[in-house]
Amino acid sequence: MDASPEESGGRCYTWHPEVTGEALAHRRVLAGALGAAGLVNYPTEWWHWSYGDRYWALATGATEALYDAVPD
Repeated sequence: MDASPEESGGRCYTWHPEVTGEALAHRRVLAGALGAAGLVNYPTEWWHWSYGDRYWALATGATEALYDAVPD
């Protein structure tokens, strides 16, 4: 599901309080595995994880991103 907060009733947020049960359990597994591997989550999209880009650098406190944007 690739939906905006409005289209999903906010449930696209990783830790939305209305996400419960099996969906919440799956998000916890995903967060644990990807977080342990060094990825960071974009909190408004449960499916969006980053590693090495500008958002990752900001979230982790790295002094710079490992990867640059892909040129057009």
